[in-house]
Amino acid sequence: MRNNFLATQSVLENLDWVVLGIYFLALVAVAVWVVLQKNKNTEDYFLAGRNVGWFVIGASIFASNIGSEHVVGLAGTGFESGTPMAHYELHAWIVLLLGWLFLPFYIRSGAFTMPEFLEKRFDSRSRWFLSLFSLVAYVLTKVSVTIYAGGIVVSELLGIPFWYGAIGIVVFTGIYTVVGGMKAVIYTETLQTVILILGSIIITYLGLQEVGGWAQLRETVTAVSPDHFNMWRPMNDPDFPWTGLLIGGTIVGIWYWCTDQYIVQRTLAANNIKIGRRGAIFGAYLKLLPILIFLVPGIIAFALSIQNPEVFSVEKADRAFPMLVKTLLPVGLKGLVAGGLMAALMSSLASVFNSCSTIFTIDIYKKLKPEKSEKSLLTTGKIATGFIVILGIIWIPIMEKIGGGVMYQYLQNVQSYIAPPVTAVFLLGIIWKRVNSTAAITTLLAGLALLVIRLGSEIYYQPQIAAGESIDGFIYGFATINFAHMAIFMFVFSVILCISVSLATTAPDYSLIKGLAFGTLTDEQKVANKNSYDKIDVVLSVILVLLVIGVLSYFTG
Repeated sequence: MRNNFLATQSVLENLDWVVLGIYFLALVAVAVWVVLQKNKNTEDYFLAGRNVGWFVIGASIFASNIGSEHVVGLAGTGFESGTPMAHYELHAWIVLLLGWLFLPFYIRSGAFTMPEFLEKRFDSRSRWFLSLFSLVAYVLTKVSVTIYAGGIVVSELLGIPFWYGAIGIVVFTGIYTVVGGMKAVIYTETLQTVILILGSIIITYLGLQEVGGWAQLRETVTAVSPDHFNMWRPMNDPDFPWTGLLIGGTIVGIWYWCTDQYIVQRTLAANNIKIGRRGAIFGAYLKLLPILIFLVPGIIAFALSIQNPEVFSVEKADRAFPMLVKTLLPVGLKGLVAGGLMAALMSSLASVFNSCSTIFTIDIYKKLKPEKSEKSLLTTGKIATGFIVILGIIWIPIMEKIGGGVMYQYLQNVQSYIAPPVTAVFLLGIIWKRVNSTAAITTLLAGLALLVIRLGSEIYYQPQIAAGESIDGFIYGFATINFAHMAIFMFVFSVILCISVSLATTAPDYSLIKGLAFGTLTDEQKVANKNSYDKIDVVLSVILVLLVIGVLSYFTG
């Protein structure tokens, strides 16, 4: 068997390299244009001057979310397990929650970051917790997973070793992110969104042609794996119980889409609530695409490996999408799709780099050194990025021990433990003014303790879990609860704890949190909120919810 380099060195031909080169030149041109605009202060650098349009916001939300961990990992999940994980891709309706429920409170607060909003709503303890917690969470999920996925993409398509490809593209992305800040990230992501969607639609179309159409795809796959097209597995399914995916997935979704700096920062770049909300609505529509352009290609790869295993062989599920690129696409289009895959990697990396530097600079460094100048803060933000990347690279070998080695599943596992306490504090903090600072920090710390116990026990017992062994004891039982059900239990615990502590302690001073929770809005704020949307915003939101229900109804086996 040929080694990896020899097996992949001829994937891209001359015309492909030309197309890929043109894409990178366009990317560099956009980045240079942004850099020439210059960042005058932290608002320019971290929030693009709060002057970004709804189309760019929506495209940036999509590109930030759909990284190479989706292209590689979601296709890998489609190949191995079918459609259950599509529940997480139908969180488009939760993106609407960001625009309609959370965003008005965020923008009214004037906060740069989510930890800063928590300080305004509660106190500095919650801000410190979420700042440090978010940075660690980014290393555990976004940074390491994105670098890992990028290494797979680059090594498969360009024929270079995994680590060379991963680190090389990290450096390229890091340069334009550090120099250009949020403007460079958000405008290059708009270009990357177009390339990514176009390339993925092409491969889905050609894949369906090769397999013999949609009906033949279903017939081929269900003959071998009857449940491959069924999103609704039984409650006792060990991997994908419908209760966990629907309810637990919603809890994770609210954390990710409505409280995570990584996503919310895009909407904060709008100069008013109306533009930010429309950006979220547009991003929600784009969020429906991954099932068609990433999950379905994974299922197509599974079908092709059944029909013609000699040509369409896949050694590991996470390599399903790169295999389709190599085997299906003609010269020229390979370069375009390779560019799309690179775009996915770079957009995710750029987003997490910028979010990390924002949180570290605004929520940690500025709090410790309030006298520092704007120029000093910008320099600090740039330096912070490098440390996050190094930690992400170190975590990759550990990451492969969780989630059965399938990357997208690993990501959902870890996020299921991170999300519940944060979701509970933000959600209750906005909808119920009685929640106080003591309840918030107690809930967050208790959630952290549960996360450490669960993640630690899961790593410790991984050999026994993988072998299907059964061991008596509370800790082993705790380690083997389905990850999505675990999210539900942790969320219910967090809500009960938050409410109990709030009722047992002193109510907050409502004059200090005016406009930051329901029940504290002034008459002027209520009128402004009502004037921040039109009928078209409501109609488009309702249509999107109906589309989500339609997809959920279609994939029933």
